[in-house]
Amino acid sequence: MAGIFKAYDIRGIYGETLTADLATSIARAFVDYLGCRSVVIGRDMRAHSPAMFEALARGVTEQGAQVIDVGLCSTPMCYYANGSLGAQGSIMITASHNPGEWNGMKLCRADAVPISGPTGIAAIEELVNARQFKAPAARPGNIVKHDIAPAYAAHIRALAHFQRPLHLAVDYANAMGCVEAEALRGLYTEVGLFDELDGSFPNHEANPLDHETLVPLQQLIRGQGGFDFGIAFDGDADRVGFVDERGDIVPMDLITALIAQTLLKDQPGRIFYDLRSSKAVREVILEAGGEPLMSRVGHAFIKQQMRAADALFAGELSGHYYFRENFFAESSALAVIYVANLVSASAQPLSALIAPLRRYAPSGEINSTVQDVAAVFGRLRGAYSDAQFTELDGLSVEYPDWWFNVRASNTEPLVRLNLEAATLVDMAARRDQVLQIIRA
Repeated sequence: MAGIFKAYDIRGIYGETLTADLATSIARAFVDYLGCRSVVIGRDMRAHSPAMFEALARGVTEQGAQVIDVGLCSTPMCYYANGSLGAQGSIMITASHNPGEWNGMKLCRADAVPISGPTGIAAIEELVNARQFKAPAARPGNIVKHDIAPAYAAHIRALAHFQRPLHLAVDYANAMGCVEAEALRGLYTEVGLFDELDGSFPNHEANPLDHETLVPLQQLIRGQGGFDFGIAFDGDADRVGFVDERGDIVPMDLITALIAQTLLKDQPGRIFYDLRSSKAVREVILEAGGEPLMSRVGHAFIKQQMRAADALFAGELSGHYYFRENFFAESSALAVIYVANLVSASAQPLSALIAPLRRYAPSGEINSTVQDVAAVFGRLRGAYSDAQFTELDGLSVEYPDWWFNVRASNTEPLVRLNLEAATLVDMAARRDQVLQIIRA
């Protein structure tokens, strides 16, 4: 059981660190902690997800709560079910892009409000460890099935306004993008890769943040031609990556800027971007008449800030795109819709729409193993004492023509560096200098 309770979810190797009995205990603790009477449960395509559902449903009903079984679904669909059905909580059975032997759970309160380490996962872990559950209910809860797909599809499709036919390349990675994209069926023509559900991920890891996983999609686009753009879903389809019509990868933060431009054409509003994002994102939001707001990394923080600010949208460098229309939660289908709306209405291809946003040279995220994170931060403050410092998440150091952020990993003895400068040459020099200080 040690180590499965993470900062944002619960994950472990099924049958070893995460068992059916443990899942039942987690479900009992979940119901007791929230005091909920109805819980949406959805699941991904992993071979053991049905067994996980049975175990979780046993625990939820034992404590007297109703299970709303939405079956095989993407994580965004589970969030939508939670909010639209008025449930008091939800559990999505998934380990996202982790290998097939893994499984896990993403937990939410009512209205798809996420439960993170500080807001409930740690408390649930304590209840499970101590086996401090309320007595089983005198009248167990029941299980009702609900097909959320038609309502989710109608919700997504209502926001599609394509001005011309589109042809897309889609990498489903044998994962839940196959189900998420049902909401998009018929809106465009497509050529799909790896579009059969297979929890063993036989072709590649379902992680568009890893550029190696995008190679088959790039090869398809460059080999066949005629595509408007390409999309790649992650394991549970709460993230999506984009490739332009030439097969070039579009940075995920620039997709945030592009969607912001699209949204702000119709309404002013606040838009969050995570602090690793290019300076161009803030600039574009301002230019489009929006109010840019910086967020910490992590979906729980972003969703909390979005709700407090009633923000229209938020984007994260990892490919999470959050929409007020989806209960301030992710929807990769909506991200596709907004990019497609823009491309279909423009005489220019996606590469040309992105080109003006490529204003700076980013380093990408670089990990360094360190023994003393505090000492690293101390050295950086000393070396760049004339800079502007921000400690929203880790340490951000900003100069007029370059900046960087260093964050500690939640789970490993690592720090993660993101740096951006005006030119590639300057970026490389600054990156090497900062890394030398980090690794000293």
